[in-house]
Amino acid sequence: MTIAPVIDIPLEEVEMTAMRAQGAGGQNVNKVSSAIHLRFDIHKSSLPDAWKERLLALSDQRITNDGAIVIKAQQYRTQEKNREDAMRRLVEIVARVATVPKARRATKPSRSSQRKRVDSKVKRGQIKALRGRITD
Repeated sequence: MTIAPVIDIPLEEVEMTAMRAQGAGGQNVNKVSSAIHLRFDIHKSSLPDAWKERLLALSDQRITNDGAIVIKAQQYRTQEKNREDAMRRLVEIVARVATVPKARRATKPSRSSQRKRVDSKVKRGQIKALRGRITD
């Protein structure tokens, strides 16, 4: 499965098991194992080390403490569609870390913008002061 032009995830690294889906569906939901439980171990994967670090740093509830991505797909009635859905969601998670985040550079507001801000605050304060009770 291709994530980026240079990166592929071999299907051997993805563990998929079929299980019974939850929710409504009548008698069929109790008989058919149409839901897919996908497990992808980040540490054992062939992804670049930088991607692994960014994946482990994500605050995503689908990433376990031992470094595995766990996805449960049960939206569709057929196992094939749920398998495709689980793989698509795995690709989305990994593709999020494919681009290197742009480093943030600290900046300061310009002197004129600081002056304008203070002037507008003073002007607003004067307007509010005029609303007070007039005393003679």
